Amino acid sequence: GGTGKTPMVELLIDLLRDSHKVAVLSRGYKRKSKGFLMATRESTVSDLGDEPYQIFSKFPELPLAVDANRRRGILELQKRVQPDVIVLDDAFQHRKIRPTYSILLTTYNNLFVDDWYLPTGNLRDAKGAAKRAQTVVVTKCPKALTIQEQEDIVHKLKLEKHRQILFSTLTYESPKQESRTVSWDFFKKRKITLVTGIAHPEPLVSYLLQLGLHLEYLRYADHHYFSQSELEHLALKELVLTTEKDYVRLKDKVGKLYYLPVKHHFLGNGRDALKDSLNTLFKRNP
Repeated sequence: GGTGKTPMVELLIDLLRDSHKVAVLSRGYKRKSKGFLMATRESTVSDLGDEPYQIFSKFPELPLAVDANRRRGILELQKRVQPDVIVLDDAFQHRKIRPTYSILLTTYNNLFVDDWYLPTGNLRDAKGAAKRAQTVVVTKCPKALTIQEQEDIVHKLKLEKHRQILFSTLTYESPKQESRTVSWDFFKKRKITLVTGIAHPEPLVSYLLQLGLHLEYLRYADHHYFSQSELEHLALKELVLTTEKDYVRLKDKVGKLYYLPVKHHFLGNGRDALKDSLNTLFKRNP
């Protein structure tokens, strides 16, 4: 949780969709539906879960399905839409799946080699399992991370030399309300209530404070579903700013609601390096 899986899925879609028929499969964590479900324009965030709903909202033409049974979900997608590639948003630890290509995300401030297993830490797989990943992306890096600092991290991870290790930082875009972009000047001298229900909101909070914004901060657990009393409380606020993932659970329920889109930005030539790796993969597996 909190490594940036959903923005990475969106980035992979951008890299692949012009040349391949892409489908996405997710568990649909905390959704109200059961079993295999294909997303449609009538689907709700309760049907799909917040992260798949966010992805489908951005790419409504994309075949997207949710199923806790990933193997069944893959077979259903192959039968129904015959995609060239299926992107799974969280399946590294599933032994019943043998992926063609795996990307492992680990955060700069909590590398997997420094982390520990659930429930003490966040790891759901053995540290040595990292060798199954063709690409490891160190996410949430400082923008000014030097080459020497990158090399120090590579040394600390102790992966084979042929393993591709890339570095990315999270880039926050201008706030939005629905599809309308709003300038930061709009938020100055206003009472802002920041609402987050994500695993690690610290980088976002730090970013907003650096902008000089004055925040009332309400922090909830990851994937939090808001109660009626909580929604009524938020409705009284002058202005509510939230994450893109939280926005899909709050829109149409809270007025004066704005969200902050986020994307991965690779340091150096990381984006091109990942794209080249994927192109090489598909040449080997047409």
